[in-house]
Amino acid sequence: MYTKLPAFVSAGFLGWVALAGCDLDVPNLNNPGLDQLQDNPTAALVNSAADGLQVGIRGGKAATTGLVNQLGILGRESYDFDSADSRFVTEEISGPENRSDAFGGVFWAANFANIQLGFAIVHALDKVADLSDSDKAGIRGYVHTLQAYDFLIVIETHRETGAPIDVDRPLGSALAPFVTEAEVYVEINRLLDLGQTELAASDAFTFDLNSGFNDLAQPMESVTPADFILFNRALRARVAAYTADYPAALTALQESFLVDDPAKLDFTTGVYFPYSTAAGDVTNALINKAIYAHPALLTDVQMQPQNPATPMVPPGPDARFQAKLTVLKDTVGFPTDASLKTTLKFAMYTNVTSVPLIRNEELILLKAEALWFTGDKAGALAELNIVRTLSGKLAPIATVPADDTAFEDALLFERRYSLLFEGGHRWLDLLRFNRPLPLDDPQKHVQNVRYPVPQAECDARPGEPACVLTSIVPAAGG
Repeated sequence: MYTKLPAFVSAGFLGWVALAGCDLDVPNLNNPGLDQLQDNPTAALVNSAADGLQVGIRGGKAATTGLVNQLGILGRESYDFDSADSRFVTEEISGPENRSDAFGGVFWAANFANIQLGFAIVHALDKVADLSDSDKAGIRGYVHTLQAYDFLIVIETHRETGAPIDVDRPLGSALAPFVTEAEVYVEINRLLDLGQTELAASDAFTFDLNSGFNDLAQPMESVTPADFILFNRALRARVAAYTADYPAALTALQESFLVDDPAKLDFTTGVYFPYSTAAGDVTNALINKAIYAHPALLTDVQMQPQNPATPMVPPGPDARFQAKLTVLKDTVGFPTDASLKTTLKFAMYTNVTSVPLIRNEELILLKAEALWFTGDKAGALAELNIVRTLSGKLAPIATVPADDTAFEDALLFERRYSLLFEGGHRWLDLLRFNRPLPLDDPQKHVQNVRYPVPQAECDARPGEPACVLTSIVPAAGG
């Protein structure tokens, strides 16, 4: 791949010393370079680099130009009416995405930089004598799991362009070739399954995981490799659903942190990206005053059933809507496009609120999806109603949906409000179920169905077919 390893190392070894305020106990190693990790690795260097991977996977998630907001705009969860940067409208809504800027050229270089750091860590382990085989297995399993997550971000946002996967190459060697979208998913699954095996061979991590992983651990204990397998399998279930491998999804869910017993479940249990005001850390930028929620969330919301105990009190909307959104007194809009206006604002985040990477509510919905498409339709409806009635406080769906389309409609509704503004789920779901992306003004707006390969990558690969694809033109047969 094009992104050169020294480019991110020279910036401070991926910035993992400078950004260590996120509950990461990173020792002061005087900003070591990649050469030390490659040529003279120590356990301390490996552990600090492993800490850095946590910082790396968080990058670009809660920024205004990050994953949650940009994919939110494409899926019409959100608007960003930033008067200082009209590209939140001209590219994200009116399109197409510009592969040369921070809007269309994203979800690529930083992810591959983190993947390359993972390879550097794995290679360094071969030279470190003061770590046991069990220690090394835990680090490898952790690395391979996070590499899989970075590859997932790349391919779920770029889709038909495919991506390079054979990127563990010496500097100066030929660039890794692009492979198809399907082949990238195969590699993601390979990494997750390899990571599971490696984690199972380890008793403890030699570095600290940040607070975003705390839900995986037993009370008052540190996260162990066995705990981390629960996260690994949750990701495996998501990937299996994305590729319609539903038997594999059910198997992975059984090995994840899924809890769907109504008497025991907590929808919020999961893995998160933490933020704080601590020195050197970053805050959650999704509270930006220019970010609003799409008005269709109000138009499409369902109402809770009438409470018989208070028959004179009108029922309220879906509890998820009430918890996550605020209805404004006045309408706000974008000054040069009258079709872009709303009365909704998100109420989900503060500047230190963690952003979910994956949590139990999503796993229950993944189980509903997998059960339906493996033939257990009654079981699928039961799982869907767990979320619908307990998270949304809505009346249960009483009868099994008539067909796949009707089930998908029901599933997409629950996923829309359960996973609202957490990770671009609405955009991803509409695309994977072959549903049209919404348009506020069909005459002026476009459907951005993928992100283009960044210009720097294309410049390094003259004639690369993947670089022909824009954000708005479907691939042949796509």
